[in-house]
Amino acid sequence: MTTGSRRIVVTGIGAITAAGRGVDALWSAARDGRSGVSEFRLERYPRQRITRAAHIPDFDPTGDLSPQEIKTSDRFAQLALIAASEALAQAGLDPEAPLGSRCGAIIGSGIGGSWTTDDGFHGFYVANTRPDLMAIAKVMPNAAASQISMRYGVRGPSLAISSACASGTQAVGYGMHMIRSGLIDAALVGGSEALLTPGIFRAWEVLRVMAPEACRPFSDKRNGMVLGEGAAVLMIEELEHALARGATPLVELAGFGTSSDASDILRPTVEGPTASMTNALADAGLDPAEIGYVNAHGTGTVLNDISETEALRRVFGDRIGKLPVSSTKPIHGHALGAAGAIELVVTVRAILEKIAPPTINWLGPDPKCLLDPVPNTARAHPIEAALSNSFAFGGINATVAARALR
Repeated sequence: MTTGSRRIVVTGIGAITAAGRGVDALWSAARDGRSGVSEFRLERYPRQRITRAAHIPDFDPTGDLSPQEIKTSDRFAQLALIAASEALAQAGLDPEAPLGSRCGAIIGSGIGGSWTTDDGFHGFYVANTRPDLMAIAKVMPNAAASQISMRYGVRGPSLAISSACASGTQAVGYGMHMIRSGLIDAALVGGSEALLTPGIFRAWEVLRVMAPEACRPFSDKRNGMVLGEGAAVLMIEELEHALARGATPLVELAGFGTSSDASDILRPTVEGPTASMTNALADAGLDPAEIGYVNAHGTGTVLNDISETEALRRVFGDRIGKLPVSSTKPIHGHALGAAGAIELVVTVRAILEKIAPPTINWLGPDPKCLLDPVPNTARAHPIEAALSNSFAFGGINATVAARALR
């Protein structure tokens, strides 16, 4: 087999989000339209204006991580470790057996160790406390990938992708290409983010893109996004490698596309997302007519939803009115660097169960937006192939094409 013909499959998926711990909790919430967004207040931010977020309340890693891992890792890396553990378990891999040099760990994060940074600055400027001796190691964006590598003996490529909201999706895509090239046979890929700190939350408030009540992607009267935190990790492998060890592949990752707007740091273009989707379809050898579902970037902000809709029209033409395209961000929040990985996990389950999850909080159509956002209620649909989109600040676009095994 030539490296160019190496097929990549998903053999395990793991997640922890505001919807709950584990993929089943995430999928059932996305399918049933049960939001993980709740009241959210920060003790060190008394003048907080937005008081809702998709946070993970009462998070305690004690039962999942060793004392050394807890001591040396920020919340975002801890979330990644928990998601990776679930992915390995489903993949049927022994967590005590090193994965070796033919396996990689590629975990995206837009910011990295946010809580360690915020705590450190508060201690230095306000509380006059001694710095955390492990602060530098904990704030590094590559810390999640490194912690996963150490725990599971991953001695192949270990790195972080930091490309804002496209981080998780690009981590998956670059892992796919490393396997295709023959550099490795398998990889733990995904994204993790834990950014709900006072300083970062205030910075997002200042941008005025956060919804005060509810996130309503593609809907009339939408007025912003809702921040979230969480992690999702996928075990991906070359197909023959997975079958040889007796694994059960879930879906095939058939294509990856990425592009840059090269335009504005905040305002999206139509051309960039169009190219990202077109590139993913070409890489997968899929015709747009073969796509049965799209998990949209769908932030609920005015400009993003309009530009993504126009990009989808350019890719799918008149068929866009009949193609289920939904955003699950009102369920798990916009987890920035983790968002694409979380949404790909949802997309995997959508393909497996032939159900298009809904866009909840939808009030009515906006004539500039999608004709079929699967409003409010999930729908059974024949999904043989799907796209998962991530379009980020900085003009970075990424799309993964997944399909049922043939």
